[in-house]
Amino acid sequence: MNAPADNGTARLPLLELCGVTKVYGVGSAAMAALRGVDLKIYAGEFVAVMGPSGSGKSTCMNILGCLDTTTTGSYRFQGVDVGQLTRNQRALLRRHYLGFVFQGFNLLNRTTALENVELPLIYRGEPANDRHRQARQALANVGLDGWEHHTPGELSGGQQQRVAIARAMVTQPVVLLADEPTGNLDSARGIEIMNLLTAFNRDHGITIVMVTHEPDMAAYAKRTVHFLDGLMATDHVHGENR
Repeated sequence: MNAPADNGTARLPLLELCGVTKVYGVGSAAMAALRGVDLKIYAGEFVAVMGPSGSGKSTCMNILGCLDTTTTGSYRFQGVDVGQLTRNQRALLRRHYLGFVFQGFNLLNRTTALENVELPLIYRGEPANDRHRQARQALANVGLDGWEHHTPGELSGGQQQRVAIARAMVTQPVVLLADEPTGNLDSARGIEIMNLLTAFNRDHGITIVMVTHEPDMAAYAKRTVHFLDGLMATDHVHGENR
């Protein structure tokens, strides 16, 4: 995809993969999950990443989220070469710039919605009063005002995913990485979650990268990238999202 112009000057990509490969194992057991991927994502985009199992889409997501590293090639975040960062620096990048939403919600079962949302703020060392205020606001932003003291077992699947989104958004990340966010939900709840993500992208300018196998969910994005056999097969921009 060509870089969009900004008053005649090309913008710097927010996320950029250049010739990225990822190989697991060595020798005859080596398996190339990525085989030379070039990808640019710009601030404010909503990108759906699709592809069959083993295509490399999840490996790509893990590299973008600083959960894995490249074998060769480079990954730049806001122009910074992530490969040159230490493990601690990558952890700080995740903590201050990235939010994560997963298919399985990944909530702590014995803690309340409010306490789950506060977790990233605890890692940041935020004072208790500030944590409570920000977490309550994050829950209100996803339509869960009044549900602060319910545990995951007392919430529906859709509500649990809303808590997970609130937890991801409470730190006001630059990028939200969503891995099959509607995979465990029925179609109605899935649409609710996609409308929520779309609103965060449209109204707050949050850049979203979402892995999905569902074409109807990918249709909410502004751009769809298809992976096949460790390579980007297609990259299609399809206008404004809903």
